[in-house]
Amino acid sequence: MVVVYRFLADYALLIFFFVFVGLLFAGRALWRAWQEKKVAVFGLERDIAHRRLARSISALVLFLAIGLGEFFIVAFVVPALPSDFLSETQILLATPTGTIPPEQATAYAMTLSAIPAEMGEGCFPDSLYISSPSPGDAVKGIVDLVGTVDVPNFGFYKFEIAPEGQDTWATIYAGRSVIHEDVLGRLDTGELPVGNYRLRLVATDNQGESLPPCEIPIRVTNEE
Repeated sequence: MVVVYRFLADYALLIFFFVFVGLLFAGRALWRAWQEKKVAVFGLERDIAHRRLARSISALVLFLAIGLGEFFIVAFVVPALPSDFLSETQILLATPTGTIPPEQATAYAMTLSAIPAEMGEGCFPDSLYISSPSPGDAVKGIVDLVGTVDVPNFGFYKFEIAPEGQDTWATIYAGRSVIHEDVLGRLDTGELPVGNYRLRLVATDNQGESLPPCEIPIRVTNEE
């Protein structure tokens, strides 16, 4: 359902445009059908005019319903959704693009110290780290994603997940705040088939450059 809301929010202007055009055509057809009904003399003519009038009214009501439904979703439903509703595209559009200077990348790399492999690939406790769930944990239901995000020239972060052995990553949460050892986001495992997955935390600087992700393996069980 969230995917539907994202689509309706991202293409709201286009949808309103088509609704407007549809209302124009439906209104024109309604006017012509009404005029034909007024001048119809014979029974067959009246029946045809009446059917055209009914179709025009139905089309008008349909486009009005679509327009009102889209307005309600954009004005009331979408603003009430949690912050993870924000799509990756919306974040990238709001963030300048560019490249991280080589000297900055070198300085960033020098500040990172080696960590045990069990903490996850590319994870660093003081800058980019997932503390919960732990690598290899079995998870189910709504899972709090706890950790740290604090990188130089921080822009935003996002969580992505992919089935084990695949490189098809889906964004499940995004945020813009620097956070130390606290809830960064949430994962709803109810939408995932049981199996092994890779969960990664990706930080992007304020120039739109993504840094190496912090990645851990997890297993979705959804068992009672």
